[in-house]
Amino acid sequence: MPAPLLDRPFLERLERLTIHWMRSFPGLVGGHNPSRFSGAGQEFLDHRNFHHGDDLRAVNWRAYMRLEKLFLKMFQVEPRVPVRILLDCSASMATGEELGHGITPKFDFARRLAGALAYVGLVRLESICIQPFSDHLWDACTCGGGRHRFAPAADFLSGLAATGPTNFISCSRDFANTYPQRGLLIVISDFFGTDDCEKPLQYLADLGHELLLLHVYHPEERTPPWSGELELVDAESGQKLELSFEDDVRQLYTERFDAYARGLRDLALRKGGRYIGLTTQTTVEEAVFGPLNQVQAVY
Repeated sequence: MPAPLLDRPFLERLERLTIHWMRSFPGLVGGHNPSRFSGAGQEFLDHRNFHHGDDLRAVNWRAYMRLEKLFLKMFQVEPRVPVRILLDCSASMATGEELGHGITPKFDFARRLAGALAYVGLVRLESICIQPFSDHLWDACTCGGGRHRFAPAADFLSGLAATGPTNFISCSRDFANTYPQRGLLIVISDFFGTDDCEKPLQYLADLGHELLLLHVYHPEERTPPWSGELELVDAESGQKLELSFEDDVRQLYTERFDAYARGLRDLALRKGGRYIGLTTQTTVEEAVFGPLNQVQAVY
């Protein structure tokens, strides 16, 4: 029998967390998240002058008896904001499968991370959509309504495999057409691909989605341990590259990797979102209660 995506003790620890976003979004009433929007709710927000056509049931009649003016009571909406998890399922996410040393395979790490965030959202009655992608959007899994809806989401994630090339441009366009309602967009990816990923991400942010970029990478993808003459094969395109890999080249490569990560971070911050770099040398538990908690992705 295969091991569960997330074990019960970890799920119990996730019970006290909440997915946190920086903006206020209009959404369906029924969540547990404060918003600056007024509407149907239980928490009193403010008064405003009564206008023709307003619901008389919301009039503050006690204030009318004292002041002989009509004021409308407004309440704070607690919306179910759509949380969409874009999970990279391209072939580059499968690299590192054969490497041990206590390091989680990258795609397993990404799936478990997506499962943990989906569970946190479900506990708080969010509307969760797990959207796999490579060079196109795959069939998605949508769930909501509580923790008892997590089992189908876990089965869905367990059944995914990393394959195919990456096309951020095509996927961003398809995403914008498929999901017009603004919400929190969590992108779990290594952000490797032949095309530029920053412009598509900026495009989605400009449409009003809040970006939470979770950059998942294997330690060897930042600091390669190899030396000498090497032949590298692109996991997605199959293109081969021969090079001589020495200490100075390794240092230059790490500097380029860090500069690329800073570009993703700066993009997220510039658009009011967040970026978190996550190495698979850590566990998903350490990532959730460490880096994600420190930047208030969850709290």
